[in-house]
Amino acid sequence: MRRLVVIDAPSNLGLRPPAEGTVPGCYKLAGALREQRLLCRLGAAEGGVVVPPRYDRGGWRAGDGVFNAGALAAYTPKLADRIERHVRAGDFPVVLGGDCSIQLGASLALRRTGRYGIAAVDGSADFRHPGNSDHVGAAGGEELALATGRGQRDLTDLEGLRPYVREADVRLLGIRDYDDERAELDELKIWYATVGQLRERGVEEVAGAVRRSLEGPELDGFWVHLDADVLDPSVMPAVDSPDPGGLLPGELGSLLGTLVRSERCVGLNVTIYDPDLDPEGSGAALLAGLLEEAFARS
Repeated sequence: MRRLVVIDAPSNLGLRPPAEGTVPGCYKLAGALREQRLLCRLGAAEGGVVVPPRYDRGGWRAGDGVFNAGALAAYTPKLADRIERHVRAGDFPVVLGGDCSIQLGASLALRRTGRYGIAAVDGSADFRHPGNSDHVGAAGGEELALATGRGQRDLTDLEGLRPYVREADVRLLGIRDYDDERAELDELKIWYATVGQLRERGVEEVAGAVRRSLEGPELDGFWVHLDADVLDPSVMPAVDSPDPGGLLPGELGSLLGTLVRSERCVGLNVTIYDPDLDPEGSGAALLAGLLEEAFARS
């Protein structure tokens, strides 16, 4: 059985501030899950913290590109170094964010070592880029576009490894049925299943098919990106965009358990949960329980 290693990536560099003069609270995600005794519950080893640069948008204005880009370009390789080291050692990193931009660290790490897929369990496609938007800005809503090579070069071509993930190797699970980016995903043949499609076909059946598709000989393995906003806001309101029509805990638990059970799954990251929006900690308890359940099944 592979050793689970918990790594903190408490970066909020990819999110807009909730109010002028404030910073997004998702950098507290890792601490909140550790407070739920996550390491003990997973039987995981300590992987330490990859400390991010200061959140500072400076004089950024719409049209300036991705804010905090310099800090993101510096942080992503640092996080990739830590993840790569554990993947090469045969460990299974469980990376606690932070916002969705930390996924770039995992994608870069795996791109260094081979060809890997990604199963993005996310409430939205996070595929905003200059080709489909009047302006970009928050990397946390653009990370899949950046990972597939769309956007400014200082983020899409780190170490000359653009793209970090091929379009054909992406699987999106749990986006809302009304996601505005579905038409472009269809055009590019990026595979996805909305919440409605998952329920119509059966969560376990779809997850099993996705797992098998990512276990093919053309791939060296795959990574799971978990965004807490895939859950319905009735059970997980503590996210920056609590959109209705999300998955319920039992559905997400089944989905995660099926994916991480694969021997070709090499790691997982968790993002977007904001403890500042959850003073009672119920969201942290829910996420910790879902992770414990998923790995208990693997």
